[in-house]
Amino acid sequence: MSLTILFMPESAYGPTNNCIGIGDILRKRGHRVVFAAEASWKGKLEALGFEEDLVDLAPPSEEEQDAGQFWKDFIRDTAPEYRKTTAEQLETVTKPIWDALIDGVKYCEPQLKAIIERVQPDVIVEDNVITFPALLTAGKPFVRIVSCNPLEIRGENAPPVFSGLPADDRSEWQAFRAEYDRTHREIWTAFNEWCVAQGTAPLPDLDFIHEGDQNLYVFPEIADYTGIRPLGANWHRLDSSVRETDEGFELPESLGGEGALVYFSLGSLGSADVELMQRVIDILATTPHRFIVSKGPLHEEIKLADNMWGAEFVPQTKVLPMVDLVITHGGNNTTTESLHFGKPMILLPLFWDQYDNAQRMHELGYGVRLATYSFTGEELTGALERLLGDTGLRERLAAAGEEIRRRDGLRKAADLIEQAGA
Repeated sequence: MSLTILFMPESAYGPTNNCIGIGDILRKRGHRVVFAAEASWKGKLEALGFEEDLVDLAPPSEEEQDAGQFWKDFIRDTAPEYRKTTAEQLETVTKPIWDALIDGVKYCEPQLKAIIERVQPDVIVEDNVITFPALLTAGKPFVRIVSCNPLEIRGENAPPVFSGLPADDRSEWQAFRAEYDRTHREIWTAFNEWCVAQGTAPLPDLDFIHEGDQNLYVFPEIADYTGIRPLGANWHRLDSSVRETDEGFELPESLGGEGALVYFSLGSLGSADVELMQRVIDILATTPHRFIVSKGPLHEEIKLADNMWGAEFVPQTKVLPMVDLVITHGGNNTTTESLHFGKPMILLPLFWDQYDNAQRMHELGYGVRLATYSFTGEELTGALERLLGDTGLRERLAAAGEEIRRRDGLRKAADLIEQAGA
């Protein structure tokens, strides 16, 4: 039976790319796949074979915007705040992100209702961190995807989300949770009241999103928290969700030669911090290794060394199998994709769940977390040489990657969405 499936991903590249990967499988199975993505994605989803019925999250700009431009601008403007601790960021980074998200939800609520009326979906899929009431009140099966670190699914015995605190040391958990309550209680209360007025059930305490009829989350079992935070029967882990829509990639001739091959990316948003990008690049230039660099939206301002090749956009899922190590901001897509291909990581987190991913990789020994703005050159090059020289770790990760790929989270997600709409 052919279904009409409506996807609404967050505007950022990570969730949208995740939905593209899953949607592509569903489209190839004969289903009608419609994206109610944010308007700056215009044309990019149609080119992949999907229908577009897009939304504005704010009054439209007079100028055409790049995909995800709102969040790129936000990151650039708030970059100085990333030098603060995770607890300090709650007021100056995390809360303003929630404020912006809430504004977007309220602005597009009538648009979403109209889209649902036009599309008449059999199942609705949201990959985001915040509730859009129209998706819940449509009377259709609702599937929630969590493509950020799964600490977003709260648990008393798991570290607090956004904290980057260790799982085996609870000494700072209570203080962080108290600060989250202090900084977020007022906006959560107002948003909860608004959602209920639109016809939803009340939100879970201090959560900005409801559970779905079915819930999928992207995180490999080898790094998961289920031992300390069990989940209900309507939660399903996807060990990975790696899209198959990226273009092919051939190693540039300029990167031929000796030395390990390393991939460096701070994500589509983190790479907007040109000063940080350039500092990392200048340190890596002193090593004997070769580097593929995802330069991001401000690529023209970034200067690469002779042992590097880079571009604004790099087909990450095609590059990762080639490399020996990944230097990343700890975004959930890059973290889980690196494990999918069995690669160790150096992690330089900036905001949101990136601290949680960086800490998890560090405490499990799958990578090294560095202080993003205060690491020394010796710390970065030392971590690089240590991880590249740890043949035992690389063998364990390679074996783990084989198992993650065997579990095929992409098709598992498609199966679960089909079941929800049946």
